[in-house]
Amino acid sequence: MSRPPSTAIPRSTMVTSAATRRSVLRGIGLSGLAVGGASLLAACGGDSGGPATGSGATVKFGINEAEGAGAAHDRLAAIAQAYAKESGTKVDLNAVDHNTFQESINTYLQGTPDDVFTWFAGFRMSQFAENGLITDLSDQWPIDGLNDSFKQASTASDGKQYFVPISYYPWAVFYRKSVFEKNGWAPPSSNDEFMALMDDMQGKGVTPFAFGDKDGWPAMGTFDILNMRLNGFDFHMSLMAGDEAWDGDEVKGVFDTWRKLLPYHQADPLGRTWQEAATSMGKGECGMYLLGTFVVDALGENGEDLDFFTFPELDSSIGSDALDAPIDGFCVASAGKNQDAGKAMAKWLGSAAAADAGNNAADAPFIAANSGASTSTYSDLQKKSAEVVGAAANIAQFMDRDTNADFANTVMIPSIQEFLKNPDDIDGVTASIQEQANSIFG
Repeated sequence: MSRPPSTAIPRSTMVTSAATRRSVLRGIGLSGLAVGGASLLAACGGDSGGPATGSGATVKFGINEAEGAGAAHDRLAAIAQAYAKESGTKVDLNAVDHNTFQESINTYLQGTPDDVFTWFAGFRMSQFAENGLITDLSDQWPIDGLNDSFKQASTASDGKQYFVPISYYPWAVFYRKSVFEKNGWAPPSSNDEFMALMDDMQGKGVTPFAFGDKDGWPAMGTFDILNMRLNGFDFHMSLMAGDEAWDGDEVKGVFDTWRKLLPYHQADPLGRTWQEAATSMGKGECGMYLLGTFVVDALGENGEDLDFFTFPELDSSIGSDALDAPIDGFCVASAGKNQDAGKAMAKWLGSAAAADAGNNAADAPFIAANSGASTSTYSDLQKKSAEVVGAAANIAQFMDRDTNADFANTVMIPSIQEFLKNPDDIDGVTASIQEQANSIFG
């Protein structure tokens, strides 16, 4: 359930309780399970038929990772299999690549959607609740092992819960331990140390930051962290809600700081995917990468060499105790045909058993939201991620989850990309953002 998109062709797969979990995933790559006919997100769904829940029932499960996407898909498929085995319910898995899933989500929910689908906490969940596109799950809460902060993240503007979390992951500055050790580098504890580190990297022929924004969303993480470091968490969240000016001095200061940091980043980021940028760090061409923990998925054997530090403070009066740590989980579509089965599965998906099923299916980091989930298979990276998020005073969900989806996709992606092409026109970029924000937020 990680952030990155996949280019694999989507398929629909039937998972039953008779199938084993890891052996199927690794031995036959799901090819041995029955395959349905739906191939596009908007085309899935339909009448489930049969009992609403329990033996003989069918629940349709839409996931935002295509078959062949690797660890992210394998986790979700394993979770589906575990639920089928435990409940006796057939789980009809509709796997679609990440970008297609997000781009088609509105059409999907207004058509014949799956009963349960993968989604995100934050503003984008709340928007669907306000529009009546997802089901009230308040009667499924409380869920053992999910604390009040996760319940709050699952709550829409009407005070009801519409979401069930399963995992989260921090955005931080990642680096290869062996590369740092070889060059005598250490994670910086101040901005002065941070700048000195980057200068030393450049002096040794290493580009300090890997950077790729071809897909549009990765650079949002850079804006988020700079804004939280310079203007604070409360200002950041107010800005995301449309309550602060995008053409004010605060936001201009963020872009100006970013402009000064760009020479330390890989050039021409709009022609590079996040995976290609990760490969550059894996090869030692770049020293660091600001991204989510899913970066490990692109590093292969170098993933075990990965460590991270939180972005250092830029203003001592604000500090460095805020970060992006998006929460992934599940919603039930109001237009789904089997509401009872969907709600029953959604509650189980928040359990420790669901987290364990996913975490045992893939080697990449998966940090369970449920406090009862096993940590026995956690890597050092997972353990550190949980500690860092637990110690953070303020957690944001990531720009495209914390603000209006139309604003994020149609305004901020092209605006940030325009800034990256012409970083000296900060006044023009911020004025354009504010003008468009006025029409969206009112």
